[in-house]
Amino acid sequence: MSKVILFDLDGTLLPMDTDLFVKNYIQKLASRVSHILDPHEFTKALLAGTDAMIRNLEEEKTNEQVFTKSFLSLVNLNKEEIWPTLDKFYEETFPTLDYLTEPTPVAKKVVEEAINQGYRIVIATNPLFPKAAIYERLRWAGINELTFDIVTVYEESVYTKPHVEYYRNICHRLEVKPEDCIMVGNDKQEDMSASQIGMKTFLVHGFVIDRGEPNYPINDEGTLEQLYEKLKGKLGIFAKEID
Repeated sequence: MSKVILFDLDGTLLPMDTDLFVKNYIQKLASRVSHILDPHEFTKALLAGTDAMIRNLEEEKTNEQVFTKSFLSLVNLNKEEIWPTLDKFYEETFPTLDYLTEPTPVAKKVVEEAINQGYRIVIATNPLFPKAAIYERLRWAGINELTFDIVTVYEESVYTKPHVEYYRNICHRLEVKPEDCIMVGNDKQEDMSASQIGMKTFLVHGFVIDRGEPNYPINDEGTLEQLYEKLKGKLGIFAKEID
């Protein structure tokens, strides 16, 4: 059976201070729609819609559908009145936020090595962003031209991290067992929660996020460069993952 590696994006394959990035992103987005909606009211609705996606466990609703319903219910607007401006933001302004990230060529080396070893690859980024924003960040990371089995975007995803349903859904889509998967990420709660269903975990150092609780098992850890060396040398948790 093919093995699977799930890679988180922000702070993992794309080194960044996630809090700083999100703060600047929201400010830019709120400013872009200020001619339609008060920035403060927009931000409140945006955060409420994001929270709705995080809390949702209804399998029949995509994250996009959950966000849209929550957001529009709070801003007293029709979708047609604001969505074109949001789409234009992701097309024109979002790409300029790359200065808030610290791309490394090691990211591409890691993913290419995994592909060359026969692993199936999932970009397991928390699907709270539209596809355009996620694929733009893949471009910043230098891996947008690689082939992935799944990229979790909000248009196509029905759960979010840290819910185990998010990880189970990925296994279901790939028709694999959790025990055949490794989750690689920098977040001790959102990423390492994959261990709850039997996935192995690798914590990437550099931009570790730790809220203190809950604590989940970590099978291996190190920098992205150390991850590459372990993967290439079939060491650590990767030693047992090769057929």
